[in-house]
Amino acid sequence: MRRIELPERPDWREKAEAVGFGFHEMYGEPYWVDDAAFVFSLAEIEEAIEEPSQALHDMCMDLVGEVVKDDAALARLAIPEAMRDLVRDSWQKGDRHLYGRFDLAYDGTGPAKLLEYNADTPTSIFESAFFQYNWLTDNVARGALPEEADQFNAIQESLVAAFASFSREPIFHFAAWTESDEDRGTAAYLMDCAVQAGHRVSLIDIREIGVDAEGRFTDTEDRVIDQLFKLYPWEDMLREPFAKHIAGSGTVFVEPPWKAVLSNKGLLPLLWDRYPGHPNLLPAFYEDDPGASLLRNAVRKPLFSREGENVVIVEEGVVTETAEGSYGAEGTIVQELTQLFQANGRFAVLGSWIVGDHACGMGIREDASRITRNLSRFVPHIILD
Repeated sequence: MRRIELPERPDWREKAEAVGFGFHEMYGEPYWVDDAAFVFSLAEIEEAIEEPSQALHDMCMDLVGEVVKDDAALARLAIPEAMRDLVRDSWQKGDRHLYGRFDLAYDGTGPAKLLEYNADTPTSIFESAFFQYNWLTDNVARGALPEEADQFNAIQESLVAAFASFSREPIFHFAAWTESDEDRGTAAYLMDCAVQAGHRVSLIDIREIGVDAEGRFTDTEDRVIDQLFKLYPWEDMLREPFAKHIAGSGTVFVEPPWKAVLSNKGLLPLLWDRYPGHPNLLPAFYEDDPGASLLRNAVRKPLFSREGENVVIVEEGVVTETAEGSYGAEGTIVQELTQLFQANGRFAVLGSWIVGDHACGMGIREDASRITRNLSRFVPHIILD
């Protein structure tokens, strides 16, 4: 693994705008990096990224089956008591899921380590699946990269295949906070994948979903929402006033309610407890566990933190880095601090994508901080043997 620089494509901004990638710049800061890339060997991708990602996902899925049977474990994950049957029933019915993203620490010298599993509402899917592939083909075409340059990227075809497994009869609704360019763009990309799989689709702002007299969710045209992809996390949905309608609505949710188990940082100590010493796991404990106090170099993470908010890094017992935010009331876990790939004063975190139940691609974000946040930049990657 190494980071290289190359001339940026002169027209990449126009290309981004043309395909709906308006959030290539966010909050006045660059998000997409066009003049650099991370380089891997094929063996690295297969042995250090793809195989461990598949193994981690399989471990996570096995764990869900145990957790949903254990009320104490669900309580540890801060899943509201009134919603636990919803989560449990969703798993037992075998509700289909779509995708997730492992955040991995990997510096090219040892096993990749799981930082967290963004299993419910992960973004950066469009950049990973579509725009970085266009970047690759453009750079090969203009001679900036050799013809044999490749990418760990079967994400889009995997998404189309996964969407094909869902019923095509009803309209497939997609809900997001549409005022967010990133959320709207992510939903629009996934809608396009669903269309390729034969679905009729409709976008709705999450705030505009209604409930009819029979307790069914409806769109702005009073159509019943039979199937809904929602870019809105379960930890929030389960606490909304409309949560009481979820179980009886008849709506098929993507992601399903059982994903509330996997998208929770409390998953990390549960995994470590079940697979202690696993090479792709870091020691992790709930904050009140005696094991947490033994970690002199650690990262404290709220159960429901997003974009690195309220994450705290502690080294030799001293706080060395923090990120502000509004999370933490539901509980905190402590995970051993590990090494990230570092180049040019920035730290890189690998996002390994799971679609359906298969590892199928990768995206990389880098930041001047060791805490990956909403302004972290996306850098494409290539495979060169």
